[in-house]
Parts: sequence; C-alpha cells; structure tokens
Amino acid sequence: MTPNNAPEGSALPPTIPLVRKTRRWNVVWVLPIVTLLVGTWLLYENFATRGPVATIRFETAEGIKAGQTEVRCRSVKIGVVREVKLSEDLNSVMVVAELNKNAGDLLRDGSRFWVVKPRLSAAEISGLGTLIQGVYIELEPGPMTGKRRFGFEGLEVPPATNASVPGRRILLQTAEAGQLQIGAPIYYRGFDVGRIESRELSEDGMQVTYEAFIEDDYSHLLTEYCRFWNSSGLEINAGASGVVVRTPSVESMISGGVCFGLADGLMGRGAIAKDGDIFTLFSDKESARRSTFTPTLTFLLLFDQSVRGLTLNSPVEFRGIPIGRISRISFDMVESHDDPRIPVLIDIDPSLCRPLSEDVTVRPDAIFFIEEVAKGLRAGLKTTSLITGAMHIDFNYYPKAEPATIGIMGDFATFPTVITGFAEIEPKLNRILAKMESMEVQQAFDTISNAAKECKDMATAAREVFQNPKFNNLPDEISLTMEELKKAIATLGPEGEINQEVEKTLEELRAALASIKAVANLLEEKPNALIFGKGRDNADGKEDGTHERGPRSKQ
Repeated sequence: MTPNNAPEGSALPPTIPLVRKTRRWNVVWVLPIVTLLVGTWLLYENFATRGPVATIRFETAEGIKAGQTEVRCRSVKIGVVREVKLSEDLNSVMVVAELNKNAGDLLRDGSRFWVVKPRLSAAEISGLGTLIQGVYIELEPGPMTGKRRFGFEGLEVPPATNASVPGRRILLQTAEAGQLQIGAPIYYRGFDVGRIESRELSEDGMQVTYEAFIEDDYSHLLTEYCRFWNSSGLEINAGASGVVVRTPSVESMISGGVCFGLADGLMGRGAIAKDGDIFTLFSDKESARRSTFTPTLTFLLLFDQSVRGLTLNSPVEFRGIPIGRISRISFDMVESHDDPRIPVLIDIDPSLCRPLSEDVTVRPDAIFFIEEVAKGLRAGLKTTSLITGAMHIDFNYYPKAEPATIGIMGDFATFPTVITGFAEIEPKLNRILAKMESMEVQQAFDTISNAAKECKDMATAAREVFQNPKFNNLPDEISLTMEELKKAIATLGPEGEINQEVEKTLEELRAALASIKAVANLLEEKPNALIFGKGRDNADGKEDGTHERGPRSKQ
C-alpha cells in the first residue's frame, strides 16, 4: 500500500491499522433510564392506587372547589373533587369526584350525594360546622345488593334521615300540600316519632306524595287502620258546643306537621304496615275521623225550603248522633224539571241509629226505617252554627207530622222530610198577615191618624209653654220654693219649734190622761163619789159621814 502523497519511486514499509473495540455502555444513559423507571413506577402507582370516579350533577356549584372540596361518608374522608364543569345543556353543573380505592363499593344503586353547608330553614338549622372547615359532599351508600354505578343526581336538600337508620318508610298522598315542608315532624299522641323526608308533585299535578320516616322504636304503632292528618297551623271549629281552637307545637306552626292514630270504629289494630305502604293524608283530624264511616244505605231527601248552609260531607245525625253524611246536592236527581223541591243525597250507616243488641236478621234495615217512618221519623234541616250559618240534616220523630212512607224516585229511595227552622215559622207569619188584611184597615189607619194629630197638638202646646217668657223664671221660682221647703222641713226636725211644741203637748196630754185614769178608778170603787166626795174611813172601816169642803173635795 502506497500513500497517495508519497513520491513516486520511493519505497516505504507497509502500515499496520489499529483496531479498537467499540464501548457498549455509557454513563450518559444512566439518568434517562432512571428517570424512565421512576416515571413508569409512578404511573403504575397512580393507576394502581387510583379509586373510582363518580360524576354528580348539581343545580349549582356553590362552595365546591376542585382539588379542595372533600367527599365524606359518615364524616370520614373518602375522596376529593377533581373537576367542576358546566353540563352540556348549561342548566346544571357536573362535579367529578375521585374516591379512594377502597371506597369503590360505595358507588351503587341507591347511593345519594348532597352538599353539606350552612342551612337555615323553618324545620331546622344545620351545617354550621362548615363555616370553619368549608363545605363538603356527603355520600350515603345505597343497599348492598345494588349494582355498581358511577353517575348520580345530587340532592339539593339533605335527606331528613339516613337510609341506614332503622325504621319504617311509607308514602303519604294528599291533594293539597299546604305548608307541610321537608323535615316536618310526625306525631303520635303528642310524641315526636318521625319526619317528612321528601315531597313530590305527580306528573298530572293532581296529587302530592310525601316520603315519611317512622323511627324503629315506634314502627309497631303504624298499622293498616292508622289515619294520618295535617296538623299545621291553628284549627278553629265552630259547633253547637261553641268555638274550639286547637294550637299545635311551635315547630308545626312554622314548618307544618303530621299526626296519626288509630281510626275510631274499627275493631283491633290491624296488621303492621310495611315499607312502601301508601296512606292518605287528610286535611284535618275531623276528616280523618270521618274516613272510617262505612255507609250501607242511601236515601234521597226532597226539601221544600232553602238548603243554604249544606255542603258536601255535611253531617247527617239521628238526635245528635252522627250516622252519615251528604254525598250529593243536584237537581239532576229529580225526574221532573217542574219539581221545585231541592234533592239532597245522603249516605248513612243504619247500625248507628239502632241498638247494638238488635238482630238485623230479625228486622232488616229497610223494614226498620219503614216502621220508624210510620212512627213519625222524618228528616229535617238544623243549624249547626249560628256564627257560620252551617247546617246539617237531623233525623227525629215528629208525632204530629202528616202520614208518609218511603218512596222511589229513579234509582233512589226517598225519605220523607219536614220543614224546620225559620221556614217553619214563615207559614204562621203569612196566616197572621192574612188575618190583618181581612180587618178594617181604613179604621185602623183613621185611629192612627187621630192619635198622630193629638200627639202633634200636644207638641205644639208644649212648644208654646216653653216659649212663654214666664217659663224662663220658673227655675228661679222652683229654687225659692225648694229653699222654703227646706226651712219648713227643718222646723220638723228634733231641734225644731214644731217638734218642741208637740213634745210639750204630749206631756200635758199624758198628765191629763193620768188624772182621768185616777177619776175612773175612784168612780169604779165609789160610784157616788161625784155627789158625796171621796170621804174618810173610820177605824171600823165605815165612813164617818163627814165631807171636806174646798178644793180637796173636788178631787
């Protein structure tokens, strides 16, 4: 091998190439490899320890902050909020919360989320602790049998009780919510035994459904025969016994309240209610009491008088005992349009107006009323309250009533009625007025005119007397006369002259009477004393016949 730059013709010794081995490891690669291993480990650790992620929809994100707001279960931290964003429809917010790995089983059907923050309502005050530590999201796990789930609808209002708390959960349905709020108390005989947890309006808007919770210690009191009624606000009833005012607790007056108890008239307590059972929520206690009424007989009453004051469900009584209620008031039940009578349909329970010992099989209800109508049983209108003008139907006996029987009109049996109240007085007043019209009305008017003329003349004469100037001096003359009369009366007093003269005269009269008495006694003893005088007695008791002369003999 000759080098390119070697001169031609020169000879050089051959060159031996230097061969070296390439290095397969370099310290420069240490740092990237370590970084890759650490990153891989951290990535693995992140995925290995990362818990499930739950997406919760709320109406607003007030107080919720990504990376700060905690997720708790029974006040134990189980996760944290990672992201807060608006929903696609912009009508709500989506809260993405990451839970701890060991809290994944808490996300299942029935789990509930809500924001714990300060709340002030008519029912309670809660969440005051969050004023210091900040708001947080509370998780209430669903039942263990629920399926895994990762999307939830958050509650805007916390539930009144935790689902894990033992007790009975039922539904109450009513047509009007009133002021009954979530968290309102439920009472049994005055004891607080539960709470209203939620309320919902039906899709057709005709009914309100409440979810109610009864504590486990009182769940045995809840049976199929129980009745629930709204106890919110003041209850004022004006009846025959006067005006009755019932006031609930202060809490019930503010947030509303519900009471329940066993229905009257039902035998036994009935079976214990189960979770999910539906009960009717009545507007008041009286409506709940009437709900146990079980009518078995219907009558159509035709009244010849006004029925103002009667309403649907107005009571029907038998001598003051409730036996039924009014179910309908309508002219559609009469056959003829020319019939002026007002039809009222009533439902009654005949067992309430007959002795319990009476065997119904011996005298059925139809026979019972037929016989009682023959004895004078009639239906009439009575005033329930003079203040409100409310009325009710009263069954009573009227021995002088015209004979009547139970009839038939269309599909209803008609019961005989009588005119009562002011309508009963009206015919009597008409008869009196008719008699007055038959009298000599002109003569009566002439007499009244003469009397009026005389009264006018008397008024004119009195006016002339009052206008007379001499009448003006009359008060002074009366005062002078009164002064003189006082002086005259003073002379008649104990120190008056007349009284002293009378006393002196009485003394003289008393002395004269004493002298007359002495003379009378003397004449009784000696009748001749007026002729011979009194005389003197001798020693032997005989008169000596001598008489004194002079003044002594005159005695």
